[in-house]
Amino acid sequence: MLKAKKLHFLLVTMLCLLVTAFLLGGGPATAAERQNNYPIVLVHGFSGWGRDEMLGFKYWGGFTDLQEKLKSAGYQTYTAAVGPFSSNWDRACELYAFIKGGRVDYGKAHAAKYGHARYGRTYQGLLPNWGEVDPSTGKTVKIHLIGHSMGGQTIRLLAQLLENGDPDEIATTPPSELSPLFNGQKKSWIHSITTISTPHDGTTLADAVNGMLPFAQQTVALVAAASGLSADNLVYDFKLDQWGLKRQPGETFASYANRVWNSSIWKSTHDISAWDLSPDGARELNKWVKAQPDIYYFSYGTEATFREPVTGHEIPELSMNPIFIPFALHMGAYTRNVPNRVVIDSNWWKNDGVVNTCSMSGPHIGSSDTIVHYNGQARPGRWHYLGLLESTDHMDIVGIGTLWSPTPWYRNLASLLASLPTN
Repeated sequence: MLKAKKLHFLLVTMLCLLVTAFLLGGGPATAAERQNNYPIVLVHGFSGWGRDEMLGFKYWGGFTDLQEKLKSAGYQTYTAAVGPFSSNWDRACELYAFIKGGRVDYGKAHAAKYGHARYGRTYQGLLPNWGEVDPSTGKTVKIHLIGHSMGGQTIRLLAQLLENGDPDEIATTPPSELSPLFNGQKKSWIHSITTISTPHDGTTLADAVNGMLPFAQQTVALVAAASGLSADNLVYDFKLDQWGLKRQPGETFASYANRVWNSSIWKSTHDISAWDLSPDGARELNKWVKAQPDIYYFSYGTEATFREPVTGHEIPELSMNPIFIPFALHMGAYTRNVPNRVVIDSNWWKNDGVVNTCSMSGPHIGSSDTIVHYNGQARPGRWHYLGLLESTDHMDIVGIGTLWSPTPWYRNLASLLASLPTN
């Protein structure tokens, strides 16, 4: 009898492992026929960091370097670094310069409106020939953009500016000073956009007391703990130079971080991540940032909560990173019905510890974008929802705080993107 119970336990365990491998490791496509060789650019989310920070602990993979894993699998891959707490507008301007090369221009009209510096850092460029005609092929050099969390909002906004420009910048800036980003007319620079765990309709975490600030502080602490670094030894750049929040020579990280955490920008301006990540801020973004007709759009969702039968609230699964549990509990029970604000009901309760799952398939609130479930046939100009990764918290999917290796999943995603036709 005891042996039978042990055998039953082993069989159940093996079945659970197989199901988990199917859900998390299978990815969107396998062995797809390759039709393009466009580079992939990975764009981090809120509180993310670049490859030269955190002493080698990667945002994309943790102790596993997803960029290099994809390269070794035959996919030209790059990692971008933009302001971890900046607004999507500022991040999109930085992303453009980071990929193309040159000095960041936040826009004359935008900088004047929000009261920060117009220009930022200068970058060498990941792909200086991006958007130009490759003389060897006679075709435009295009890219695939993959954004995690807020990175998904950022790459949507970048695509909007590339193709349509910005009328306020055009109206207020002499042509000789206008950034090419704000002039528009750059169709076919981006072949596909993939968003992972992105708050397209915002996250109710941003509506908690003090908004995103506690989460930002906890995330930096999580990264420090995961990477084995002490607070004094953190190599982390807030990249808020436009607001005058630049680390000074000889300044300790603790002093630098305190200046950022105590800054008025968290509450005094809408030109900051805390606003863009809120449901009301996301609605504002969705009204003017649209799916472009020549770009393929894909999305993934994540969740790590379950319905508590007595209250009906969503509570964290045991596998959720403990740092996210207070946030998951707040989001799993929060409601709001206030005039002129986005209504929050029980449909918002399921979450991955940071973002509400209902927000991840694509922009709904304030948006006219079309969102469909992916059936194996992709069409540009509409969102293709590739499904929900169950029992996966917000950082599991990028390989942080989990024993699961994300490499096979990202290889399959890269295979899907490479299978998209070039026409």
